[in-house]
Amino acid sequence: MSGRNSVRAYIGLGGNIGDPRANMAAALGLLDDDPAISVVAVSPLYSTPPWGITDQPDFLNAAAELQTQLAPRELLQQCLETEAKLHRVRDKRWGPRSVDLDVLVYGELEIDETGLELPHPRMMDRAFVLVPLMDLAPELAVRGVRLDDRLSEIGREGINLAAGAEWWKGR
Repeated sequence: MSGRNSVRAYIGLGGNIGDPRANMAAALGLLDDDPAISVVAVSPLYSTPPWGITDQPDFLNAAAELQTQLAPRELLQQCLETEAKLHRVRDKRWGPRSVDLDVLVYGELEIDETGLELPHPRMMDRAFVLVPLMDLAPELAVRGVRLDDRLSEIGREGINLAAGAEWWKGR
């Protein structure tokens, strides 16, 4: 990466229909192929119960640490375009999906704009986000709250290791 300064960002990945593992690996590959994004680290893969709408298959979830020169909204747009390339259909909130990419944290920035809130506004209530994110950033605090402290409050029931951190390498 050259040009503007690079920022550390974290994204959450998930999916529960089709082949979510392959789709998440492909998504990471597409992001890493962008000259303004580098995938630095990827968490292990976790099997997690559905959230919101519970009458659907379990999810696979992971997190990734990126170094990016993209501005926050540009990174969000790149994630949305990556989902579209992988045929993500957005028809039901919290419903089944082949792949989902969420920008969780972008450096130290706090943003509250139409269509972009950072840190992700619901991440601290979702163990399926916190567990893989803690694998990458165990000391991370969001708005003054450490991830492990929040996870001890909400619990991690039903979240199980599905694959080690190398799961995405075979993309």
